[in-house]
Amino acid sequence: MAVHTGKVIKIGDKIDTDIIIPTQFMTIETIEEMKQYGFYPLRNDIPSIARPGDILVAGADFGCGSSREQAPEIIGALGFYCVIARSFARIFYRNAINNGLLVIENSEVYDRVQEGDTLGVDLGNNCLLLADQTEIPFGKIPDLLINMISCGGLVNYYKKLNTQAG
Repeated sequence: MAVHTGKVIKIGDKIDTDIIIPTQFMTIETIEEMKQYGFYPLRNDIPSIARPGDILVAGADFGCGSSREQAPEIIGALGFYCVIARSFARIFYRNAINNGLLVIENSEVYDRVQEGDTLGVDLGNNCLLLADQTEIPFGKIPDLLINMISCGGLVNYYKKLNTQAG
């Protein structure tokens, strides 16, 4: 697997799903239209500065709050390659994978990067690469989950399996 490299956008602890996509924007028809309001109450600049392949680095308890599937969809629509956080709310973690968003739990990287830094994600070796090539290990993500994420989420993964079986 190739190493993905992206620019860090960094946010803090306890970023709940109401921060990721506030309630007042939930009636917008599509995720593509909705994404311009991502992180609006916290940092309304994120939709304008995020570029495809960027990496969102967060503190503890990322995605807490309501079970809002639009939250990981917004992050993906903004172009983030993945979210790396000290910890995730369990329902957000699962919703992220189900929607094809890579999530990596790591307690060390938050204190070692700054906004704008370049960070590498090496899924083959289960490590993050700082700009100085220091490796920060993370727990292995099961191949099944990597395959789901690569397919764009749970539904697409099973569509692909069913097409191959048919």
